[in-house]
Amino acid sequence: MTTSTIKDFRNGVKPNWCPGCGDFSVQSAIQRAAANIGLTPEDLALVSGIGCSGRISGYIRSYGFHGTHGRALPIAQGVKMANRDLTVVAAGGDGDGFAIGIGHTIHAMRRNMDITYIVMDNQIYGLTKGQTSPRSDDGFVTSSTPEGSIEQALPPMETALMSGATFVAQSFSADIKDLTATIEAGINHKGFSIINVFSPCVTYNKVNTYDWFKENLTKLSDVAGYDNTDRAMAMNTLMEHNSLVTGIIYQEERPSYQEMVKGYAEKPLAHSSLQLEPAKFQEFVSEFM
Repeated sequence: MTTSTIKDFRNGVKPNWCPGCGDFSVQSAIQRAAANIGLTPEDLALVSGIGCSGRISGYIRSYGFHGTHGRALPIAQGVKMANRDLTVVAAGGDGDGFAIGIGHTIHAMRRNMDITYIVMDNQIYGLTKGQTSPRSDDGFVTSSTPEGSIEQALPPMETALMSGATFVAQSFSADIKDLTATIEAGINHKGFSIINVFSPCVTYNKVNTYDWFKENLTKLSDVAGYDNTDRAMAMNTLMEHNSLVTGIIYQEERPSYQEMVKGYAEKPLAHSSLQLEPAKFQEFVSEFM
């Protein structure tokens, strides 16, 4: 196994997130997890969407792709299909993954592609100055809902369970040890892993603060008899605790998408020659002449 350190995944680019933003911890946890697993920067591809969280692909030394809003997952899946040797991590915010990108999120979960999706959930649109997101609670007051939101917040972990995700976890950016371990477990899982991270926005969300989460979160390790292989127990526990739990909520061993594709070559497409012999090229062209 390769010996790596967190320094190997630093590229010298200074993040421009607001001081205190939870995304700093997510960045550090990804770097720590990659090093702990024994990856090198050349082994890792990080794909992000749009928003404050979307900048993360430029702050980590690895292959990186900054996609469009809500489209991190289709890009990440394409990268994995083209190069099965890469460890592929997609990252985005709750607006990116649970609003414009919710269709991609659901289909990626049911497809069970062998990638990890990390959502930085701050319950608000931070980059565009604090509007309501799909994760904002009923009654939440923002610039776009001055009289309070009249919509219910989307429950991402319950949605993941119902959509067929085989690894469902939640963490808190203030608990770097747990967050790192959770990301390691997600990357090591053979199938689609979704990790929702409570990542407080210190600038625009004055309700769901670090102190608020510390008072309201429950660790699943403290829930007596909890079994993360029991899907019904996972769903019931989420409902009992209003989804405010951390840890591996559910994990199931099931063949990944790549394992199910007939004829999926062992040699990655990225390492294959894509050049055509002139005679073969002319043969193809003649079909259209």
